[in-house]
Amino acid sequence: QVQLAESGGGLVQAGTSLTLSCTLFGGAGAGSRYTMAWFRQDGGNEREFLATISWNDNSARYADSVKGRFTISRDNSKNTVHLLMNNLKPGDTAVYYCAARQGATTFTDKTAYETWGQGTQVTVSS
Repeated sequence: QVQLAESGGGLVQAGTSLTLSCTLFGGAGAGSRYTMAWFRQDGGNEREFLATISWNDNSARYADSVKGRFTISRDNSKNTVHLLMNNLKPGDTAVYYCAARQGATTFTDKTAYETWGQGTQVTVSS
């Protein structure tokens, strides 16, 4: 059974940077054949797509709202994906979720992802 574990959340000041990490456990060749993504959810709002990265060529896609500030990367040898978040704003405050799906195709739609982590809270103070 594939499981995801996020880490790296916390309370930071606006303008600073933070890196989230997500490690995939379980599954055949765990981590190496799963497209990974990051989403976030603030209160009762819809879960918002942020970034995704393919397993085979590391091609990445970003939401317009974070393009240029956030960078997704992965280390298949460690079954881990990272989200580097620069110049954080109070509006970035949310619970951040890691997601995974088998295959190489990247999707921005949350329904395409089969496995989710429990989330990590990021709070940005002004």
